[in-house]
Amino acid sequence: MTNIPHILLAAGTSRRMGEPKQLLKWGNKSLIQFQVETILPTTDKVYVILGAYAERIQPLLKNYNVELIQFNQWEKGMGDSLAYGIQQICKSNPNIDGFLISLIDQPLVSASHYSAMRARFEKGKNQIIASESDSGWVGVPVLFDAYYSAQLQSLSGEEGAKVILKKNRANTIAINARDTLIDMDTQEVYQKLVKEFSPQ
Repeated sequence: MTNIPHILLAAGTSRRMGEPKQLLKWGNKSLIQFQVETILPTTDKVYVILGAYAERIQPLLKNYNVELIQFNQWEKGMGDSLAYGIQQICKSNPNIDGFLISLIDQPLVSASHYSAMRARFEKGKNQIIASESDSGWVGVPVLFDAYYSAQLQSLSGEEGAKVILKKNRANTIAINARDTLIDMDTQEVYQKLVKEFSPQ
């Protein structure tokens, strides 16, 4: 069995949203609890990278089998948060085959999509398994072979994993995620998605 932990990035300030995305209501729970519950059945190991609002989020996750990584310099951006998380994971878990990375603000991505990504992965082939929307956009959630570990650890600022994806298109396999890759960045989008998709 492959050793591919799932990394949920949840360290940002949610500046455009105007309130913490992690704490938004989604169904009868917070968005971060919903996301963790979606991910847990698909993997043996879940890491949640926290930064802004960590002290408010931690109590919500105390009953879940996840490992929290707190990055105190989250203001530097998503690239630094992800790089720090990968560094910490590699220290404690050196025999990793890859990393599956997802974002807090994509609540429509299903457990079955994460499982499909894992099913396509072949160990030792330097693969990147990315998600593709119906419109042809390719990006996160994304699964990187451990070969890309050093590149992930060198990310900085707002530069996310997309930059590595762009450099390695020849090794990238896109898995269709249909219309689920909507980033929930504003109150307008949040209210629309809650109305249409939030579980009751």
